Amino acid sequence: MAKPRKPKNEETKVENSGAVVRHQKLCLSIDMEKHQIYGYTELEIAVPDIGIVGLHAENLGIESVLVDGEPTEFEYYPHNHQNVENEKRWRSMVSLPSSAADAAAAVYISALERELVPNLLINCCKPFKGLTDQIEQMNLENKLDSSAEPKQNVKLVRIDYWVEKAEAGIHFDGNALHTDNQIRRARCWFPCIDDSTQRCCYDLEFTVSQNLIAVSAGSLLYQVLSKDDPPRKTYVYRLDVPVSAKWITLAVAPFEVLPDHHQSLMSHICLPANVSKIHNTVEFFHNAFSHYETYLDAKFPFGSYKQVFLAPEMAVSSSTFGAAMGIFSSQILYDEKVIDQAIDTSIKLSFALARQWFGVYITPELPNDEWLLDGLAGFLTDSFIKKFLGNNEARYRRYKANCAVCKADDSGATALSSSASCKDLYGTQCIGIFGKIRSCKSVAILQMLEKQMGSNFFRKILQNIISRAQGASPVRTLSTKEFRHFANKVGNLERPFLKEFFPRWVGTCGCPVLRMGFSYNKRKNIVELAVLRDCTAKPDSRTPVLSSNTDSENRDGDIGWPGMMSIRVHELDGMYDHPILPMAGDAWQLLEIQCHSKLAARRALKPKKGSKPDGCDDNGDAVAVLDMRSSMESPLSWIRADPEMEYLAEIHFNQPVQMWINQLEKDGDVVAQAQAIAALEALPHLSFNVVNTLNNFLSDSKAFWRVRIEAAYALANTASEETDWAGLLHLVKFYKSRRFDENIGLPRPNDFRDFSEYFVLEAIPHAVAMVRAADNKSPREAVEFVLQLLKYNDNNGNPYSDVFWLAALVQSVGELEFGQQSILFLSSLLKRIDRLLQFDRLMPSYNGILTISCIRTLTQIALKLSGFISLDQVVKLIKPFRDFNTIWQVRVEASRALLDLEFHCNGIDSALSLFIKSVEEEPSLRGQVKLGIHAMRICQIKGGSDSNHEVDTVTLVALLNLLESRIAFNNVFLRHHLFGILQILAGRAPTLYGVPRDKLLLLGDGETSEQKNVFASFVTEMRRAEPPVDVPNLSQDNLAVRDASKEVDCVANGHAENILAVPEAPKDADVISNSHERKMAVPEASKEADTVSNSYERKLPVVKIRVKQSTATSRAEEADNRTIEKSQGGNHENDRGASSSVSVDAPQRNSAEAVSFSNHNIEEVNSCHDHGSRMTASIGSAKLPSEGDNFGKELQCTADSSKVSMHLQTDDPSSPSIMQDNNVDADAQKFASLQTLSVARHDLNGKEKKEKKDREKKRNREDPDYLEKKRLKKEKKRKEKELAKLLGDEAKAPSVELAAKKEESNNKNATAQLKPFEPSGSKVTISKVAAKPEPSEGTTAPKFRIKIKSRTQN
Repeated sequence: MAKPRKPKNEETKVENSGAVVRHQKLCLSIDMEKHQIYGYTELEIAVPDIGIVGLHAENLGIESVLVDGEPTEFEYYPHNHQNVENEKRWRSMVSLPSSAADAAAAVYISALERELVPNLLINCCKPFKGLTDQIEQMNLENKLDSSAEPKQNVKLVRIDYWVEKAEAGIHFDGNALHTDNQIRRARCWFPCIDDSTQRCCYDLEFTVSQNLIAVSAGSLLYQVLSKDDPPRKTYVYRLDVPVSAKWITLAVAPFEVLPDHHQSLMSHICLPANVSKIHNTVEFFHNAFSHYETYLDAKFPFGSYKQVFLAPEMAVSSSTFGAAMGIFSSQILYDEKVIDQAIDTSIKLSFALARQWFGVYITPELPNDEWLLDGLAGFLTDSFIKKFLGNNEARYRRYKANCAVCKADDSGATALSSSASCKDLYGTQCIGIFGKIRSCKSVAILQMLEKQMGSNFFRKILQNIISRAQGASPVRTLSTKEFRHFANKVGNLERPFLKEFFPRWVGTCGCPVLRMGFSYNKRKNIVELAVLRDCTAKPDSRTPVLSSNTDSENRDGDIGWPGMMSIRVHELDGMYDHPILPMAGDAWQLLEIQCHSKLAARRALKPKKGSKPDGCDDNGDAVAVLDMRSSMESPLSWIRADPEMEYLAEIHFNQPVQMWINQLEKDGDVVAQAQAIAALEALPHLSFNVVNTLNNFLSDSKAFWRVRIEAAYALANTASEETDWAGLLHLVKFYKSRRFDENIGLPRPNDFRDFSEYFVLEAIPHAVAMVRAADNKSPREAVEFVLQLLKYNDNNGNPYSDVFWLAALVQSVGELEFGQQSILFLSSLLKRIDRLLQFDRLMPSYNGILTISCIRTLTQIALKLSGFISLDQVVKLIKPFRDFNTIWQVRVEASRALLDLEFHCNGIDSALSLFIKSVEEEPSLRGQVKLGIHAMRICQIKGGSDSNHEVDTVTLVALLNLLESRIAFNNVFLRHHLFGILQILAGRAPTLYGVPRDKLLLLGDGETSEQKNVFASFVTEMRRAEPPVDVPNLSQDNLAVRDASKEVDCVANGHAENILAVPEAPKDADVISNSHERKMAVPEASKEADTVSNSYERKLPVVKIRVKQSTATSRAEEADNRTIEKSQGGNHENDRGASSSVSVDAPQRNSAEAVSFSNHNIEEVNSCHDHGSRMTASIGSAKLPSEGDNFGKELQCTADSSKVSMHLQTDDPSSPSIMQDNNVDADAQKFASLQTLSVARHDLNGKEKKEKKDREKKRNREDPDYLEKKRLKKEKKRKEKELAKLLGDEAKAPSVELAAKKEESNNKNATAQLKPFEPSGSKVTISKVAAKPEPSEGTTAPKFRIKIKSRTQN
């Protein structure tokens, strides 16, 4: 048994130092006709010493607040969304996608930060004796933990309110109402502490019309019918298990309730139109319910479980989880005639049930532990799949998920448990493609642990977690550290292994990449295995996270993970496992594996003339002879690495073709078969033997149907003129042997009773449509075959629906490429598609899937044949499907098709404008999310081109306005995708990971609020204390979000690009300031870029930069007329995917002394410079240390963007560009940056510095390149002096006006020297400095030298 849970330490208590809700009661009255919600909530709150309680509330009208029955003071600060001033601000700041991406990150992070701050402040200072005595008695009765303080100040707070607009968190749709558990949206329908760490029990009462049913979290206690006219009914629920506010859900509609006949605790609820489908859909569900109880050896933790199915257009996602309840889209329901939907629906419902155990009942202790609960729910779902859908289905799904993780796990955004990838992402890590990758990775890591300790031990760990939660002193939270302890004590895994396992797999990103090949030594009868190790993530993206884990030890030259991988050798005499491959070791390693089989002394046959050693000739007999010879010379049949998928690794194994064929034919594992098919398909030259093997496997009805489909697609890829279209002929022959009547040569009526055969045959037309000739066109035979199937499809007498069958046929038409011979069939195909469209309009198909396929296919054909088909006619044909009366799936597909056509015809700018319009018109939240995902894909397609200027400023501003709008607030998924769109346009990854907080602070909207004196210091108490930051400075990693057809590299701009100006803060702000140290209002920044206001009492240095004009063209002079008032920095040069790097070499003060920047807020002084610009700030007075010094010789900060880099390097942890606190005003940041630069400047020896300079001069005099550069530099200095005289008047301008130039030849230089600050303070003035162009090779980076002089202030 594991050790009992240790009590929370003081550091954990600090995070929840504010108010704690002990119990909450919610009573609401709902008026469907008027779309009104009103009522009250009562909270039993342990009030902190400060006497102020902070709650979250949004979209609510607060009528009154009572504390222990008496009125009290309260302040409510609703958040405003978008105003005219913000729009004007974006117009003046945004000009390029890079600046728009910076602005989007600032807006997004600012909004997420505001959501963390309580905005309903209640004064609970006044004593109320009556209720205090009652609470003390309640504490004695409940026998609270001894750790709780006996005299805790507990108050009963009652809030009467109404919901102003049911747009976020709760929604009206006709005669239905429902909630969603979007991130931090529970506050939009009842006041609460909307934090996952705050958990309490609930009493819920909902009063609705008599004909409606209210379904909510918890167990239904009773119903009360009122005496009103007309009568109303009140549903009373109770939830005895403490949960966070986001798990409280509600659904109200004229539902039909279907009790489960097998489990009395379960109820299935839907609208009347779906009653016939729900019976068939949930028939299996009791099996999953019983399986989970048996596997965990415990009863279901809640008193009941309800599944509610709503219309698809109502829900924001296909599934919404709540306590003892799940809300699903009715599109996953299916009747007995539908085949294709059954597997996906059963898995989705099973995962929702598993989430009740791990996620709702057992909750993560910290945000860093969310991966563990998500992974445990997925692991439990996989156990259901394995038992009820088959081991093949479970292993195949896990194999495909692991492959997806290995391809995408290449940056810190997919690190599961680190403050950089969890805390700083505000919960957005679970949204989008990164959320899916993280979920798959979580399950894979837990399955690795199961393989290491054994399935029985792992199951016992889960049982212990549940049992302690249901014990006398329940512990319902789980942390990564506790699970690691369970793995050691219960799972019997050694501590050294776990000490390395969790930091490597959980605390960092990347998966191992193993490339292996072998050679058989006949004399020694051994296999020599060569291994090359690598990682999917680059070292610069792994280092920060690894360095943050104290348990990890980085060994130089050591690449890998803990554990030993097994190599399975299939020999003539049997199968042998060799666990000899260490996951950690040198990048290159050679291993020896002893063979057990022995060869008979036989004479080898000589190959025929003309045969090739690689077996790629056209002579099948010769290949057979070679294969026979190889089998006689070696006892090996085939070799597999990690056959049991014990590790999440990308494995590339190289073995002869015949061994792959043996693996496909003789290995019964579906993973081995899929790997063999992928290897054979990737061969550069294919023999008839390979094609015949793939065909034989396709025809084998005993093989797993998913792998047979892969064999069909492999045959399609192997079909070519070189192989006489053998793959195409095999596919057609296989289909006709199953579906055609031999006598008449036409398809027989459909018969789908064999489900496996149905799925395989359904994929054949699509595979045939993928066959290409040498001119990349579809063969005539392929087009004729697809047309014949569409023409003669007959579903008479078939007990199952053919809607998915027809949809697959229609989509295969879209895959065809029409050439001169096949274009004649186009008109016939279009007529068939039009006929299906008309038929589906009269008799709608299941979820409109047939119409969706027709729209998608018409769009594909129009884009491929835009020269022959009028796109305007296609647009006119598709537009009517966007009518609001059509079902949302069809409407969204039509909108996506129009976006594709607009992008093809008019470019990305026009497509994004249409996207904004479509989102604003789309009424369903889920439809908005689908459009956002599609717009991201369009931007990825465009992302690789050098065309950033194609996106107009007006469109960028419109996207920013949409990001700030009410629409985005109501739909957090859409908001995240809008942020991702702007990041992709700038060549960055669509994630908050790596976004530097220091440069974004000045771009935020700067909302502040004036609070009453009684609440002045409240925010410090209520806001959660932040743990130490693991990663001091985040860098934007190169992370590609891969589509099915294209991998897009998203390159992020560097962290050295900073912001110049502070935007003006709104005067009427409603958000509470949340400074960590004290209440501090951000001063209103001046609109002039050269004016800096200082509101501090002590005098601090002020920087004044003097810039002189260099040789410039008239175009550059025009650019200089623009005053930089917006946050562009160095982000303008992202057209070529340029990135920036920062290097900081600090002089040594003492080798044992560490320089800390934790108390400073740093902002680097930057300018708007060209592509290839370089900015340097150095301390001229710094003296050089000794030669043996490991520290830098000069404190120098360099931002270099002259080179294009696809992977960004992370900052040095000691870099002064680190922003540790985002709640200090702009002036403090500027001054802190100068103070940081003044560290350790008086410890250098002048004599050593002079000797070093002499040595460098001597070395440079011998360098011809240096002499040539020096000569050119002198010439340019002379020309610059002449030009400086002409520009003398302009050089006296007091403001700094630096504009980005379009030509790389116009470069500027400037240097800066910092002299020691005097004790009384210093003042550094800014004026224009001469810009000196230097000789360039290719693209020379301009330099700015900033001289900072100090003088005593009076």
